[in-house]
Amino acid sequence: MGYVTAPMKLKTKKAAAKRFSFTATGKVKFKRTNKRHNLGNKSSARKLKLRGAGYVFEGDIKHVEKCMPYGA
Repeated sequence: MGYVTAPMKLKTKKAAAKRFSFTATGKVKFKRTNKRHNLGNKSSARKLKLRGAGYVFEGDIKHVEKCMPYGA
């Protein structure tokens, strides 16, 4: 008798899981960089623009989805 094997599980790229998250509508959201240290050297306007989250462009979503097969 032959054994039926389960399909291989895919591993999530942890570097991508720490940087991106999926919204309910399927968009990929990310947090802006350059907001961790040396904030005294950056202008208030620059820090204000870094406040909001950004969304990945349509052409790059496929790559992020490949790195995160289960949505994480």
